[in-house]
Amino acid sequence: MAKTKVHYVCQQCGRAAPKPLGRCPQCGEWNSMVEEFVEPHSGATTPRLLAAHPPRRLSEIEGDGEERIGLELQEFARVLGGGIVPGSVVLIGGEPGIGKSTLLLQVALSVAQSGKVLYVSGEESAPQIKARALRLLEGQSEPADLLYLLTETDVERILTQVEALQPALLVVDSIQTMQLADIGSAAGSISQVRESAARLQAMAKSSGVAVFLVGHVTKEGSIAGPRVLEHLVDTVLYLEGDAFHAYRLLRSVKNRFGPTTEVGVFEMRGSGMIEVPNPSEAFLAERMAEAPGSAIALTMEGTRPLLVEVQGLTSPTPFGNPRRTANGIDFNRLLLTVAVLSRRVGLPLGEQDVFVNVVGGLQVREPGIDLALAAAIASSARDRPLPPDLAMVGEVGLSGEMRTVSQLEARLNEAAKLGFRRAIVPAGGRRGSPGPQSLEVLPARSLQEALRFALG
Repeated sequence: MAKTKVHYVCQQCGRAAPKPLGRCPQCGEWNSMVEEFVEPHSGATTPRLLAAHPPRRLSEIEGDGEERIGLELQEFARVLGGGIVPGSVVLIGGEPGIGKSTLLLQVALSVAQSGKVLYVSGEESAPQIKARALRLLEGQSEPADLLYLLTETDVERILTQVEALQPALLVVDSIQTMQLADIGSAAGSISQVRESAARLQAMAKSSGVAVFLVGHVTKEGSIAGPRVLEHLVDTVLYLEGDAFHAYRLLRSVKNRFGPTTEVGVFEMRGSGMIEVPNPSEAFLAERMAEAPGSAIALTMEGTRPLLVEVQGLTSPTPFGNPRRTANGIDFNRLLLTVAVLSRRVGLPLGEQDVFVNVVGGLQVREPGIDLALAAAIASSARDRPLPPDLAMVGEVGLSGEMRTVSQLEARLNEAAKLGFRRAIVPAGGRRGSPGPQSLEVLPARSLQEALRFALG
């Protein structure tokens, strides 16, 4: 009888080694090698994607890749690039309780109106899933008959059911609970996650069944498991949001069938994920226009312009070292902005605690928020409110200069649509369209000039 093999696998990148190593030779991560047991078996473990066939000319290949499965959730369809592509594999990750299972069950119910859907859960029972489905259907007697539920963790049994049912969509919640009998390690290990995803991907490409995988995330916020899991799938989506806020952002970070960095906005309610058709209006609904420290930033999330409120608060520090606290933006960007305000504008912040917040639980990563961030801090420090009809956008350099941002015209059109009358923009970005006629555009070459426009 063959003995069980033991090897060591890096939790970060999936690199295998015959002996334990203090540092992974591939990704350089320290203390990331974990022990795994593999049962020997006959036959190859790597699945074949397609049947062997000779190379064909491009003109001989049928299909143009434009056939998609339509969805009632337009925000979800827009993030995917227009709908679900048959044979695609989509990985969606997010914090526990953020709404991944709820969102995918809504998608499954939508697809089940016209085609078969197999929803596989390794974490919940079938009655639990049915209870949630009835809540999402707002009290209807029974869900669609084309939605099939399966509580299973064995990948081979799942593939057997897929072959018998031939669904249009397969949902697996979650990939960390799946396992293969011919791999001796426990469910959730790197080998199990990698091989289970590979088997499901091979099935999707050979049969045309679209597959949605739910992935757990680590404490750093990335999807748990080897990085090869993200390379294996066609699309990677992250569901983001604050557990104490109702809004959720579905962000695309990889998409072979559509644009990346696309974002859909949802509101979590008791009846499920509700689409937010005008996110800018929703984020500004509770704004106190005359309060010092409040600025409106013209940001871009993918191809969508968003107006968000940036709040700043300065307060004399009772300690030797002033505090810097950022919520919704990168902490290093806050430090850079405070340094530029202190050195280039002459704002005394060396003995002030500085707190900033992006309203609505949003995480803004683009540099175009720099000007609004600086204006909110300066408004609070001088105790002078910004004009309520003023929006602003621009990246701030270390010399205090204003740098241009992308898609300025789309940002200005969104501001004019919501009733703003003035907008401060970088002077270098005024070479194109003059912008909407109802919006007075104020070009600024430096942060000091921009603050003069904003605060007088």
